Amino acid sequence: MSLLRSRRLSPPFQSLRGRLMALILLLGCAVTAAAGQPVITIIIDDMGYNEALGLAAVRLPGAVTYAFLPHTPFAARLAEQAHARGKQVMLHLPMDSFDETPLGPGGLSLHMTQTDFLQTLHQSLQAVPHAVGINNHMGSLLTRHPGAMEWLMQGLRERTPMFFVDSRTTSASVAQRLAQEQGVPNTRRDVFLDNDRDPEAIRQQLALLLKKARKQGFSVGIGHPYPETLKVLKRELAELEGRGIRLINASQMIAFQRSRRPWQEPSSQSPKVAKNSKRSPSSTCCDEPASK
Repeated sequence: MSLLRSRRLSPPFQSLRGRLMALILLLGCAVTAAAGQPVITIIIDDMGYNEALGLAAVRLPGAVTYAFLPHTPFAARLAEQAHARGKQVMLHLPMDSFDETPLGPGGLSLHMTQTDFLQTLHQSLQAVPHAVGINNHMGSLLTRHPGAMEWLMQGLRERTPMFFVDSRTTSASVAQRLAQEQGVPNTRRDVFLDNDRDPEAIRQQLALLLKKARKQGFSVGIGHPYPETLKVLKRELAELEGRGIRLINASQMIAFQRSRRPWQEPSSQSPKVAKNSKRSPSSTCCDEPASK
């Protein structure tokens, strides 16, 4: 998967390379799609701060995907470990939230200029070796702003092929729509596994993930490198095949969904976000409950 990282290409080559990559991913999932077997993707977020828990996460069985916070003490080392084990690596990119939680290094803010925004994105991607996609960390404020999300998707297109997973920290997110419009391969989170860290609650959320997969054919779950989560997943993932469910990585999930819903080309331009934009009165509501 290290071949997915690329230098900047001119727009025609970006388009060609992106379509070729989409074809490769589709072929890679052809057997799964043809068999009609429900598939799930599990992304472990917040990787990079704790080495011991990070190593335990990387050793989980199956095609688990790992999302690393940029510029964290162990992100680069753990990303190398994950890649060496054949696991898929993503950037877990901090974005502005309504509660103004500090972003940490490498975060994207609504008040950035376009130049600073894209430079920060580039530096964050460089900080996580083998990253082939991103998802948002927090972002209940930034992901509902079309201009900011257009900048993000344009930045990802410059590094074609690169995919986006909307963590859906707010029901008002426009991030996936902007990814679709800008031609960035994408998917979205269906279930958070461990907002409640009680092992039984985690098992119930995992059961919900499997139920959704059986109903719609696929489902995407996000968890964290908590000891409780890792213990549940270590046991439950080993039993997936016996339950008729297949675990695939994030890019394979995107390819699988594309095989069921034909890809839509970019359809419209979105308004630019203004420098030093302020929150609108309507942007203080509607955060999606994290347990959904």
